[in-house]
Amino acid sequence: MDAIGITGFGFFCLAVFLLNLTPGPDTAYIIGRSVAQGRGAGLVSALGISFGCVFHMLASALGLSAILAASATAFTVIKIVGGLYLIYLGLKMLLQKTAMQTDQNNNTGNVKIANAQSTVGAPGHQSLRKIFWQATLTNVLNPKVVLFFLSFFPQFVTPDAPHRTLAFMVLGMTFIVQSTLWNSATALVAGTLTLRAGRQPHLKRWLERLVGSAFVALGIRLALTKN
Repeated sequence: MDAIGITGFGFFCLAVFLLNLTPGPDTAYIIGRSVAQGRGAGLVSALGISFGCVFHMLASALGLSAILAASATAFTVIKIVGGLYLIYLGLKMLLQKTAMQTDQNNNTGNVKIANAQSTVGAPGHQSLRKIFWQATLTNVLNPKVVLFFLSFFPQFVTPDAPHRTLAFMVLGMTFIVQSTLWNSATALVAGTLTLRAGRQPHLKRWLERLVGSAFVALGIRLALTKN
């Protein structure tokens, strides 16, 4: 790693691991999709988050993150849009579950209809492609990730690095691989717990409400973050 100008690579890996332990919008989205649609949707969410990190990695390596961080206006716009997007996802989850409950109450005499609504035909069901791009957007619109790449990565690249862009790319790929493994594990655990909770519909609904509320809270917190 010294050949391309990376220093303290072992500490970098440890720091990324500890960072992954801290929950945020990305984790909330992965858990939310896992709760709503199972492990497959959760894994696709994890891949979408990682794809969003690719954008941040390239922006950091090419210096675009520095431009964004230097502009208070750009930072404000991104954080407000990102916060509103998270709030939108949270409210959508909460309102969709309410709508599904109403439909189920109106069809209490027909178990088959209720079961159909709770699976593919449920309002909360989304295609894997849509889940992937929603996850990507959730990550890309998080200005804290931009600032993390900008402030954290340079600490592990020597000032006189012969290949600074390559060094940033290597650190970025290391971050993405570790995050993908962690997020995938989170999706599998959340999806497995939801599968078991599926035998108790009321518990599953409360889990979905909890995740939806977490989205709203994270969105408000992000939108109100000071520059």
